[in-house]
Amino acid sequence: MAELLSFTVPAGSDKTLFVWELSPGPGPESLQHSLFTVFSKFGLLYSVRVFPNAPGATPGFYAIIKFYSARDACSAQKACDQKQLFQNSPVKVRLCTRRKMHQYPIHPLNSFKCQELANYYLGFSGWSKRIITLQKLSDFKVKENTSPTKSSARQSLKYFCALEVVLPAYSCRSPGAGIAEEYVEQLEGPLEFLLKRKKTQKLAIQKALSDAFQKLLMVVLESGKVAVEYRSTEERDSATEEFKDLIQVNDVSWNQAYRGEEECLSDFSLEEE
Repeated sequence: MAELLSFTVPAGSDKTLFVWELSPGPGPESLQHSLFTVFSKFGLLYSVRVFPNAPGATPGFYAIIKFYSARDACSAQKACDQKQLFQNSPVKVRLCTRRKMHQYPIHPLNSFKCQELANYYLGFSGWSKRIITLQKLSDFKVKENTSPTKSSARQSLKYFCALEVVLPAYSCRSPGAGIAEEYVEQLEGPLEFLLKRKKTQKLAIQKALSDAFQKLLMVVLESGKVAVEYRSTEERDSATEEFKDLIQVNDVSWNQAYRGEEECLSDFSLEEE
């Protein structure tokens, strides 16, 4: 059976494992490393998070482990449940199920996670990016204080990037666009200006790369072979056609994106076999 994988934060409960009865001896960082080492053998992991047991409960830790693939998560659960793994006592591993039935929003992966996922399934040489343009947009002044005695201004440093992700083996090209903005204080020197310009350019490229990957869908077969589909819609085409229409470019801050990646643990229950 084929499995569909997109370049978005894995939200399916069938991709999330709940691991408990972890020994209190090792610290959380050591446990996180050990869990990652064990479970990454079954497939690419999105995250491994370790938490102390609730006050009043047995001393120790539990963990939430999230895979990109539901198939990998299921294999890991069956192989690791009631096993000692890296400690003297066995651990319990269960797949999670959603308690709430409402729809959860889909959040795009950041550029680093997109590259990690592409490298895992397509290979390091299976894809590349080509920057088409990295353009500085018009500057403008923003007043910070209207007081006559403390009047100051800062300059907006904004860059637009257009690129494409190229997958030669699949004869596929996916365009992406992104905008990043930083502010330069009036009293900052030339070195600070150069550093912020480099930071803004890098962030624009990262946003464009993530945007390009969002249009790709991977189909992973049981044999391990991967097919890639470029998802083109009229809305996306009008937004990225020849990268001329900058009005449609999504300009969401990374802080907003990262907040969307956090899961609420109360929304999960355990799936008993």
